[in-house]
Order: sequence, then structure tokens, then C-alpha cells
Amino acid sequence: MIRVALAKGRLYDPAVARFAQAGIIIDPEPGRRLLIPSSDAGIEFLVVKPADVAVYVESGAADVGVTGTDVLRESDADVLEPLELGFGACRLVVASPASAPYPELPGGKTARVATKYPRLAWRHFALEGRPVEIIEVHGSVEVAPLLGLADWIVDLVDTGNTLRANGLVEREVLLPVGAVLVANRASQKLKLEEHLALMRRLGA
Repeated sequence: MIRVALAKGRLYDPAVARFAQAGIIIDPEPGRRLLIPSSDAGIEFLVVKPADVAVYVESGAADVGVTGTDVLRESDADVLEPLELGFGACRLVVASPASAPYPELPGGKTARVATKYPRLAWRHFALEGRPVEIIEVHGSVEVAPLLGLADWIVDLVDTGNTLRANGLVEREVLLPVGAVLVANRASQKLKLEEHLALMRRLGA
């Protein structure tokens, strides 16, 4: 049995569609079951929060998972990345109000950066030698500069419409983001043929 962890949210529907194209149909009415069967008796699914996909796969609770490279890099999980899935493309960027100074604030002031990705944001600015104060938020990041909580933000951008609607502009791209298949290291060794067969089907 191969157990697949899927992320709730923006990657869920395209991931389900990709498995369906590979002939693996998830039970559309799982009821209260947490482990969801599929049309392939050898594959079952588990639907979790996006940040938990890498946790489940790294621990071995799931053999493989579908997640975004943003969440994966933020978690720094020790998993394999055998396959890029070609959907969920967007980018992780630094953004700020159009009138705000960038890349430095006047008077040597330390910039406050609001983000859901504290590790990636800190790493980016640290590598550039630019000290910042990271403010971790879990809701709408775009509102932080408008309310005076932060000078800049680090967040995911697709079309950029939400940024523009809130008077923000992109300043830098930290990371191109897309959906990837991740695998548990031990599981891939123990179930190599099953892993390869699944990757062939998804890759096709």
C-alpha cells in the first residue's frame, strides 16, 4: 500500500485531477474516513493542512505527498523530491507599498517584514546582509503595511491582483514555487517498485 498525503487548499483540486489523469480516482464521498481509498487498491490518500504534508512524509506516516516548494523549503524537511508536477506555479516575493523606501529604510532603521514564511524570509535577508525584524502572521499578510504592522511583506503571488488592490508592488522574487511530489526516504527504498510505478503514471 502507498499512502499519499494531499494538501488542503489551492493545490488539492489540481492534485486530484493529476491523479485522475493517471487513472487513480479518489473516492469523492469518503464520509468520515480519514484514510480515503481510491480506484487503485494499492493507493490510499490522506488530506492534511499544507504545512503538515512534509511532516507526514518525513515521519513515514505517508509514503509520498503533494506539496508546494514554498511550504517544503520553509519546513526544511528531510524528504526526497522525485517529481515536479507542473501545476501550482507562482512565486514568493518581497512586496511593499509603492511609496515605501526599498531596499533600505532611511536613517538605518531596521525594516519590519510580515510573512507566513519566517525561515525563508529571514534566510533571504540574512544572505544579503540586511537586518530585518520578522513578524510571523497567519492571516492576510497584505494588510500588514496598511495597518502599520510592517514595512514590507514576504508572500506568495500568482497574478499580483491582490497586491495591486492593496497598493503594494513586487520588489524581489525569493523563490519560484510549484507543486512537487515528495517521498519518504525509507519508504522509497522498501517499496521502490511501487514508488517508480506511481511516478511513471504521474509523469505520463
